[in-house]
Amino acid sequence: MTIWLLSGDDSDSKLQSHGINRSSDYAMTDFTMTIMNDNGEPSRIITGSEMAHYPKDDSTDIIFPVTQFINQQKETWIISSNKATMQGEGEDIFLTGNVIITRENNNEIELLTEELHLDTEHDTAYTDAAVSLKSPEGETHSVGMHAALADKTINLHSRVKGHYNAPPTQ
Repeated sequence: MTIWLLSGDDSDSKLQSHGINRSSDYAMTDFTMTIMNDNGEPSRIITGSEMAHYPKDDSTDIIFPVTQFINQQKETWIISSNKATMQGEGEDIFLTGNVIITRENNNEIELLTEELHLDTEHDTAYTDAAVSLKSPEGETHSVGMHAALADKTINLHSRVKGHYNAPPTQ
């Protein structure tokens, strides 16, 4: 992990090439960050190629983030994208570009979209953009969705269509 402490203009930073031209107070490359829950157990592990924090609006931008949402009693969800933007402590994270949601132990099921809001306090994800849900049994497409990650429920909003091949009964 590399940490940059910056002051003034960061126009020479690699982050500039990604369209970020604000002044940051720190930045990192090739990092892993673990966020603990109230019991001292890991609740999220975030990796990325670049991260920069901007004190003026207390926002953080991450390039190529991959986040594991760990629930000790349930499955771990993995969410990746081209970019993430959050403010403050990261209660609401906005992901853009090639957003993929899958489960750690079952990556045959994927949810794909181009933008997604994550509410980390309530373990929910939502978007108004086009969504594709792919599984070995078929594909479903819609515009907009709301997912409750802890309950494994997904509500598709509009223009829902797809095909589903039911697995054989045992």
